[in-house]
Amino acid sequence: MIVELGHFSLILALGLSLCLAILPAYGVQQQQLRLMNLAGSLSAGLFVFVLLSFLCLAYAFWHDDFSVTYVARNSNTALPLQYKVSAIWGAHEGSFLLWTLVMAGWTLAVSLFSRSLTPDMRARVLAVMGALSVGFLAFMLFTSNPFDRTLPVFPGDGADLNPLLQDFGLIVHPPMLYMGYVGFAVPFAFAIATLSTGRLDSAWARWSRPWTNVAWGFLTAGITLGSWWAYYELGWGGWWFWDAVENASFMPWLIGTALIHSLAATEKRGVFKSWTVLLAIFAFSFSLLGAFLVRSGVLTSVHAFAVDPERGMFILGFLVIVIGGSLLLYAVKASGIKSDASFDWTSRETMILANNLLLVIATGAVLLGTLYPLIYEAMTGGKKISVGPPYFNAVFVPLMLVLFAFMSCSPVSRWKKTPMAFFTSQIVPLLGSLVVMTALVLVLASRFEISVVLINTLALWILLSLMRDFWSKVAHKVRKVPALFQQSMSYYGMLLGHLGIAVAVIGVCTTVYYSEEKDLRMVPGDVVSLSGYDFRFNTVRQIQGPNYKADQGEMDIFRNDKLIVTLFPEKRFYQTGGNVMTEADIDPSLFRDLFVALGEPIGDDAWAVRVHYKPFVRWIWFGGLLIGLGGVITVFDRRYRAVSRARQASRLEGALV
Repeated sequence: MIVELGHFSLILALGLSLCLAILPAYGVQQQQLRLMNLAGSLSAGLFVFVLLSFLCLAYAFWHDDFSVTYVARNSNTALPLQYKVSAIWGAHEGSFLLWTLVMAGWTLAVSLFSRSLTPDMRARVLAVMGALSVGFLAFMLFTSNPFDRTLPVFPGDGADLNPLLQDFGLIVHPPMLYMGYVGFAVPFAFAIATLSTGRLDSAWARWSRPWTNVAWGFLTAGITLGSWWAYYELGWGGWWFWDAVENASFMPWLIGTALIHSLAATEKRGVFKSWTVLLAIFAFSFSLLGAFLVRSGVLTSVHAFAVDPERGMFILGFLVIVIGGSLLLYAVKASGIKSDASFDWTSRETMILANNLLLVIATGAVLLGTLYPLIYEAMTGGKKISVGPPYFNAVFVPLMLVLFAFMSCSPVSRWKKTPMAFFTSQIVPLLGSLVVMTALVLVLASRFEISVVLINTLALWILLSLMRDFWSKVAHKVRKVPALFQQSMSYYGMLLGHLGIAVAVIGVCTTVYYSEEKDLRMVPGDVVSLSGYDFRFNTVRQIQGPNYKADQGEMDIFRNDKLIVTLFPEKRFYQTGGNVMTEADIDPSLFRDLFVALGEPIGDDAWAVRVHYKPFVRWIWFGGLLIGLGGVITVFDRRYRAVSRARQASRLEGALV
């Protein structure tokens, strides 16, 4: 009965989303305020029924209802409770239900926190989001229903959740990623709503900016968590593989990064209006493209959902309608829009323009590398080709180095025109960064790498520029309120975001060039040396987990004959599905990771063992979290609340008159 309630709730949610897509838009056309105001109630109803459906599926997992096909395929009576909860979104149908719930949540949030908008604009925005929900719910109900039953005969026990997914990473990574993916629907809806009015001014950028920053922050956190999860779970010791599904989330992040900078310029100076709208369209379009790549069956990846390619045709059709329709509207409405503001080539506007062009070119390069194998296979009748790290590193990395140079100058630049003295003053920090990094590499590194010096010099230059700009704003200013507390949250968000980029760059560069690893055969008592550490293989014992058996190794790690840590890597055998998994063990620290993975037994008490030394690898994820936090905290900027209060007062005054 609970399962049927969940299914029925989805049907009701589809009906409400249809009403949300049609009635407020009709109210705008007919100037009927009552119909426009229905958008808020319909948004709340949509969220309630999708949430109820989600809870009903959770109930089925909780009670091991294996008559539900999705539960039978992705759970088991022996599965630990926390993984039964995360198994809700562990495969295609349930993950798309989570996607739809997140979409309904964003729609409700816009309804609740955008009441300062004029009634017609609020109705337009929510109608666009309702139309998107129609597509998502229809896809789920007609092609990917998580409530399908296998009756009257159904298995007495489930097939179990994929062992790769029986991890904390599944609990946090998909929800964060979807919050970012789907969150780009909000600036998209604002862009489409504004285009439909034919009045593209700076106001829409002010409305869209906090929503965009928060969505971008969540997407950043989701990608960062995914990288961390892959690093410790897959047993390879890698944190990014340029996998096609990884690229599917990275491309909207790149476009989103361009969008948040372009929105700032549009709001502050009224420039790049039509370009910013186009970026908003592309950010969400790349999110839909990612959904297509992951769920269509065209990709084979450890991250992809292996589903019927016919489902991909539905997503492809929806993608064509959304992208094609929005670009057609853009072509009709935005062609005559021009910005009256002018700026000099030394201005901050120029820096943002360079930022946007580099990020869009980088996105195009990643898109080409991702889709080219699929295009090649289709054109050659099944022949396969792979595009891997050599291509992406050769094309993407140089673009990012140029971007980092612009980032270093950006904090000292000014709107409209920047005096040349500001740029010449950057020469000393640049030379100082070069000298410091050269000295650090010569003294601390195992070998001298000119690439490490140059890349980390750019990162240090970014840090020094941020410190200098911050100091110029807070130092030597005597006021009743300290200058530290007078800076806007948008400014602090910018500081954190750029700081995170610099930290992540140092982590990436140092890890790539100075990581060491060995794959070897070891028997108990063997010792191997790596980067000044001695790894002694002690023994292997058998242990029993909640739903698996494991061979657990024991590895003592010494430095200068002093025991640092004992690690316990495992080789797990999951009894229900018969799957074998490698569970690495890691000794983390701020400046290095010691990573040990246990491979297969190779006779005579010998085992294949992999040991890694990973310098500064934690800086990658720490930097990513700083970037995400920088995007999220901008929503607390006082001026957004001030604008909201002013509009509410204006609306109240108009109502009284």
